[in-house]
Amino acid sequence: MRGVNAPLLAVDGPSLLYRAFYALPDSIKDESGRPVNALLGTTNLVLQEIERHEPRVVVLCFGAEAAEYRVELHDGYHADRPEVPDDLQPQWDLVPEFFGAFGWVVSTHQTLEADDLLGSYARLETEAGGRALLLTGDRDMYQCASDDVLVLYLSTGVRGATEVGPDEVRERYGIDPELVPDFIALRGDPSDGIPGAKGVGAKTAADLLREHGSLEGVLEHAIGETRPALRKNLLGAKDALVDYKDMATLRDAGVKRPADSPTDWEGGAAAAEKLGMNRLAERLRQKAAA
Repeated sequence: MRGVNAPLLAVDGPSLLYRAFYALPDSIKDESGRPVNALLGTTNLVLQEIERHEPRVVVLCFGAEAAEYRVELHDGYHADRPEVPDDLQPQWDLVPEFFGAFGWVVSTHQTLEADDLLGSYARLETEAGGRALLLTGDRDMYQCASDDVLVLYLSTGVRGATEVGPDEVRERYGIDPELVPDFIALRGDPSDGIPGAKGVGAKTAADLLREHGSLEGVLEHAIGETRPALRKNLLGAKDALVDYKDMATLRDAGVKRPADSPTDWEGGAAAAEKLGMNRLAERLRQKAAA
């Protein structure tokens, strides 16, 4: 049974699908011979967190590969990301029907990214007095960590998700969660194609932010920086760094807070069986019987 203050579980759909696609063999197929490894792996990851946290609703978030405004700010944003693999695209197309059968909400946005949706759902949930869990493999979401928002971070080679709250963000980065966009702007983020400030690594970025309180504070005091190379790099990239922070800051996706929706074990079992996931279907029917 879910508790009185059961959390909302928001899932980074693209992050989990890619992770599962590359982690599980493509020999996992349905009766027609189509790979279903990404769908199976994603389902297992979500079910693991459902068992741990008993959320009131599960929302799988999907969006644009790269938000247009972010590409306009920096044309290198997500520029090096490959196309969706041939064997993954058909599984992606099955997402609404398959995950919908579990009673999970599938939320999509045409112009913003999945990250923006996760952040928006977390904000709505906490404004309503609830708690949110964000299941993702993207550390950008650390900016959402708070007393009422827990990031369930999936890292390569680690089984299950690591719980990341404000203390864990401070331990990892040396800054508060709300400064994560400022930190990304200074240090850069190669996975997103954000260059950052030349010569500024994680330690220097954290030191500057602790001293000056924000990226804007760092830039305001850059003229007084005693290290000539750092002073030159900060002043020379002032406008770009402001853009990088804007890119790293989540946007309001305009979503609505979803109603409670318990997982439909029987519906999920039927959907799994339809795609040849017989062991998963058996597990789900056992949950339904219990």
